[in-house]
Amino acid sequence: MNATPCIIKLSHISFAYPGSDVDVLNNLDLTLCQGEKIGLIAPNGSGKTTLFHTIMGLSQPRQGTIELLGKPMRTPKDFEAIRTQIGLLFQDADDQLFCPTVLDDVAFGPLNLGFSKEEAKNTALETIHELGLSGIRDSVTHRLSGGQKRLVALAAVLAMRPKALLLDEPTAGLDMDVKETLINILNSLDISMMIISHEFDFIHEVTHKIYSMENGKILTDEEVHVHQHEHVHRHGRHPHKH
Repeated sequence: MNATPCIIKLSHISFAYPGSDVDVLNNLDLTLCQGEKIGLIAPNGSGKTTLFHTIMGLSQPRQGTIELLGKPMRTPKDFEAIRTQIGLLFQDADDQLFCPTVLDDVAFGPLNLGFSKEEAKNTALETIHELGLSGIRDSVTHRLSGGQKRLVALAAVLAMRPKALLLDEPTAGLDMDVKETLINILNSLDISMMIISHEFDFIHEVTHKIYSMENGKILTDEEVHVHQHEHVHRHGRHPHKH
C-alpha cells in the first residue's frame, strides 16, 4: 500500500456530454500523489481536457467518485473550496486573463483568498519576478503575445500557492526561448502536477511518468510506449515494429 498522500484520486469515473450516449471517460481510475509529476499524451478527442474539467468540478460525471486532497467531492461547494489549492491552467490563456494589467491579473487570486491589497500585490510581484515577467508587469494583458499571456496565466495560478497543478497544453504557441523558460520554471517547482501535451520532448523534460488515454481510460507508463515521433502504442515495454 502506497503511504504517500494522494492529491487526486478518481475511481470509476464515467462522463458523457449531454445528448450523447458515448462515454468520453469510461470507468476511469487515476491517482496523482504528493510529489508526482505526470505527463499525459494522447490524440485529440481522447478526453484529456474533459478529464481535467472533471477533476475541477467543471464537468459532472454520471458515475464514480472524486477525492481531492483526501476529501470527497460531492457538491459544487466542495469543488469551489478546493480550486485555490489545485491550480488549472486552461488551454487558452485568454479564458483566465481578464484584468487590465499583468499585475492585476496575478494579484486577483490572492485577493480572492482574503489577502490584503498590499499582501496580494507583494505576492503577485514575487511570482512575476520568479517567472521572469517583471519587464511586463504593468503591461495591458490583452496586448501581450500568446507566449507572454501563457506565462502570465501560469503566474496567476502560482500566485495562489497551490498544492498541485493541472496544465493543459502549456507549450501551445510558445517559441523555443519561452518554452525553455517554462521548462526551468516547472522543474523548479516542488509541487505535484499533471501536464497535457503533444510534445514528447517537453513532457520528458518536466515529468516523471508519461500516461496516455484510450477508450476513455488511463493507460499508465507500464502500458504505453511513447516514441519521439509522438504517438503511442499499447505494447508496454515490449519491442515492436512498424
